[in-house]
Amino acid sequence: MLWSRIMDMPRESSPLMAAKPVRRRGALELVMASRLGKLLERIGVAPRPASSDGLLDLAGALLSLRGKASGPSLASAFFDLYDASDIAARQAFLAKLHALYPRDAAAIDLAIARWKETRDESAAQALNDASESPCLKLINMLNLAPNGTRRLLAMRSDLLAAPRGASGLKALDAEFQDAFEAWFNAGFLEMRRIGWDSPAAVLEKIIQYEAVHSIAGWDDLRSRTEPIDRRCYGFFHPQMPDEPLIFVEVALTGSLPGAIGEILSEKRISIDPRRASHAIFYSISNCQEGLRGIPFGNFLIKRVVGLLKEELPQLKTFATLSPLPGFAAWLKAELGDGAKVPPDSKLRALAAQYLVVARSAKGAVIDSVARFHLGNGARLEAVHSGADKSANGQRQSHGVMVNYVYDLQEIEANHFQLAELGLVAASKPVLTLAGIEPKKDAPKSLGRAGKQPA
Repeated sequence: MLWSRIMDMPRESSPLMAAKPVRRRGALELVMASRLGKLLERIGVAPRPASSDGLLDLAGALLSLRGKASGPSLASAFFDLYDASDIAARQAFLAKLHALYPRDAAAIDLAIARWKETRDESAAQALNDASESPCLKLINMLNLAPNGTRRLLAMRSDLLAAPRGASGLKALDAEFQDAFEAWFNAGFLEMRRIGWDSPAAVLEKIIQYEAVHSIAGWDDLRSRTEPIDRRCYGFFHPQMPDEPLIFVEVALTGSLPGAIGEILSEKRISIDPRRASHAIFYSISNCQEGLRGIPFGNFLIKRVVGLLKEELPQLKTFATLSPLPGFAAWLKAELGDGAKVPPDSKLRALAAQYLVVARSAKGAVIDSVARFHLGNGARLEAVHSGADKSANGQRQSHGVMVNYVYDLQEIEANHFQLAELGLVAASKPVLTLAGIEPKKDAPKSLGRAGKQPA
């Protein structure tokens, strides 16, 4: 950074300097003392010290630039001041930003009038320019800074962690989502296979970001990436080549597993991938909090299915072994505090009811993992008790896990069924377990809502 180089320059010593301690100048002072500072003064900006107001000053300076030549330097200066600010100042800045820089209503009115009068391409472009969000423009300009994309992800993480209530935060987050949905479009991302021979920086991130079944060090990671019947794939962005955005771990098996121990056991026996009939997605982890709500996990699964079918055409079933992260909390609310955990048969029935019948206040499937897979067109195939004996598995679902099957011939119908009819695509055994009578003339995965079991 500009002021980092200034800080590293040698200084001549003198008796006066020896007598008085040297005060290290802050980022703001160094910026203002540089050529960039002169530029800011010329356009009437004199930002205050690390604070929400100082950040707003620099944001305004960025939005005032007529040319792009100084954009990267000023964006870099902004981020250094942002990083030097505490979390309260950062979130205060984010809460004020949208209200301070709204769309220009007068300019939009003029552009609309021009469009009504001429209805030509020039008027259409003028209307587009007038209606551009200053906040979205600022996000795009900040991306010009070194590591701008990564630093913007961190900024949105601060926004998502801010106390709710400020309307400006919600509006600003919508601008971030618009930008990130364009930048992190699956068509722009690179899918890579992550193996034991991948760069150490990437492997360290896999250990760090694994969110479903924690990885207990390098030996555990090696057991998931090196064996011939194991695969790991991730999406990467060109601006973040060593930082996975999302990754999925896959086990090649000869049957549909009913417990995570069958996959992660140290004593398991590897099989020849050419003899495998099932590809099991047993862990999917989103790595970037700043990308929460940006949809590309479904594209990763479908890309991996296509890749595996090409590599191993004998594979017949693509399925998951998935947790139920919200089941224990839902069950506690249903049964009351202090109620004993039901026996396995009853627990499986309640889990099926939780996934197939129960709904949130907005009418959505309650479980977050279920919403992801069912929303992608998967079918709920089986419910297993005692499937996850880890402390986390017991805490979030009393050890229950489920299989979702991705049948490529059913995906579109299953998605339509959930989105338009509100019905979960589930196998007949699961529907029966949930207390629902399958329609006799319906496809094998189509059921109708029935009375909830007691």
